[in-house]
Amino acid sequence: MKKAAILAFIGYLIILLIPLVSFGQEVKLHSHNDYLQKAPFWEAYANEAASIEADVILQNGNLYVAHEKESIKEGHTLSSLYLDPMLKSKNLGLGMQKPIILLVDIKTEAYSTLEKVVEAIRPYGALWEDQENPFVKIVISGNRPKVEEYVKYPFPIFFDYQSIKETSNLPLEKIELFSLSFKNFSQWNGKGRLVDEDIEKIKAVLKLVHGLGKPFRFWATPDSKTSWKALSELGVDFINTDHPYAANAYLSNLNDRYYQTPNLSKIYKPTFEKDGIKGPVDNVILLIGDGNGLAQISAAMFGNGNELTLTQLKNIGLLKTQSKDDFTTDSAAAGTALASGSKVKNRSVGALPDGSPAKNLPEVLSSHGFVTGIVTTDNLTGATPAAFYAHRTERDMTKEIASDLSKSPLNLFIGAGRNDFTKFEKDETLNLRKEGFHLTSSLEELAKSNSDRAGFFASADELPKVMNGREGYLSEATKASLQFLATKNKPFFLMVEGAFIDSGGHINDSQTVIEEGIDFDQAIAEALRFADQNGRTLVIITADHETGGITLPQGNIKDHKVELEFSTEDHTAIMVPIFAYGPQSDLFRGIYENSDVFKKINEVLSPYLK
Repeated sequence: MKKAAILAFIGYLIILLIPLVSFGQEVKLHSHNDYLQKAPFWEAYANEAASIEADVILQNGNLYVAHEKESIKEGHTLSSLYLDPMLKSKNLGLGMQKPIILLVDIKTEAYSTLEKVVEAIRPYGALWEDQENPFVKIVISGNRPKVEEYVKYPFPIFFDYQSIKETSNLPLEKIELFSLSFKNFSQWNGKGRLVDEDIEKIKAVLKLVHGLGKPFRFWATPDSKTSWKALSELGVDFINTDHPYAANAYLSNLNDRYYQTPNLSKIYKPTFEKDGIKGPVDNVILLIGDGNGLAQISAAMFGNGNELTLTQLKNIGLLKTQSKDDFTTDSAAAGTALASGSKVKNRSVGALPDGSPAKNLPEVLSSHGFVTGIVTTDNLTGATPAAFYAHRTERDMTKEIASDLSKSPLNLFIGAGRNDFTKFEKDETLNLRKEGFHLTSSLEELAKSNSDRAGFFASADELPKVMNGREGYLSEATKASLQFLATKNKPFFLMVEGAFIDSGGHINDSQTVIEEGIDFDQAIAEALRFADQNGRTLVIITADHETGGITLPQGNIKDHKVELEFSTEDHTAIMVPIFAYGPQSDLFRGIYENSDVFKKINEVLSPYLK
């Protein structure tokens, strides 16, 4: 009774586990020495292992599951650890109900032990009642009878064949798979890459075994992510692992994380004619890639044929991103630090810790004759753009943030989320018009507008991602805004945000991170092109924070493919790069606080601010 209750409880746990680990492509895992797991069978099954290994010792008429006699535990038998749970999972419909190999590695004398195995499995016929598609196959490994005797053993008994020296006249109908020691093919430790000679050896044995119509497994392989990926790419059918959860978590969504860019974006190569000179600066363009850390930039670069417009630049630094009250910032606090030079609490948009307004760059500069603007792929009430016009203690105060836009000195806005301005009691678009904003119906109309103030709502709600149809919008919006501001014949400040790199990090989506990064780079190209033509414009490119804790374990530059691995769905405190181009761009080198960007911009523009 106690045993049945335990099995039922474990069965219930697996129902909870499966949704967490059953995603992405199908991966054939072999759970090596599975009985050493904390929950033998169940952990491997929850992680969709296609083959589960149990070492078996015949002692006192019992089939114990253990590696050697000294480690036998009373009650740990083939039936209790494997056959009973398998029957339970089948009867209750737990898991994905995919075929399983129970690989029985016999450690004692072959014939007597195998005879006991045949006897032990008889009560479990329901596991293989469908002989065309059995739920479980019993595959004998370790000590086995002579090959010519394989045919004597009844269904569902099959065998693991461990030689390639003699492959003719084999009873292939009784051989389920071929297994060999990896050590006979390579001394690779699972780090870096396999050498070409070893790769060719592996390809040769796979060609031979697959030519016989059988799957293949190595044992004694390195048990690492790099190894799992390399062997699966070579075509090894069963990936040997002692870590079924980690292996499944890594391999099952590898195709989603290993992204190939379909089209390369043409980069802009700056002239560098005015870069780093001590000359005057009339205009500042600040581009913020939300969540765009060094790994994100690298991924976009590799995905774009190993180059970006951004990576042409020479003046680079690093920003510390901590907020006033947290080691890891959010976009509201980071945006406020960049916009106002003040460290504030997370979730605070343009408001100091005491609730008073933090004076932002548009407010500072407009009082000295500057025209100012913001462009974003986000809703205009989003945390980063809002930091350049709003003053609220909570980023979710959408109604109040929307009302702040008409009160700001901004001359230009472009972004999404018109409904944020119309869905509450007051229609804030009326206030925008009242304050002199010409609300245009297109970017083209905005670029040609003679009004002192203009705005464009790009959508009623959120804009789609690049891969869903927004391609080219940010660069076109940047170009249109620069055309508009340049016609005012005044110095200007423009903030441009690429918001969806952050979204890709939050949902751990490689395609979004890379495609949005490339899209952001196209906007950077427009800014640099303008700077080269103007000669008195400083361009600054940075991020508010990093999102996703991304690393890039593998890739292929020739095929513009990159593997992204995510450690979190949240922001991290990793320092973010800052690039600068144009007169006085060297001022932005070094490592410093994100709040110092505001101060450096003020220093560059100091002749205007006296």
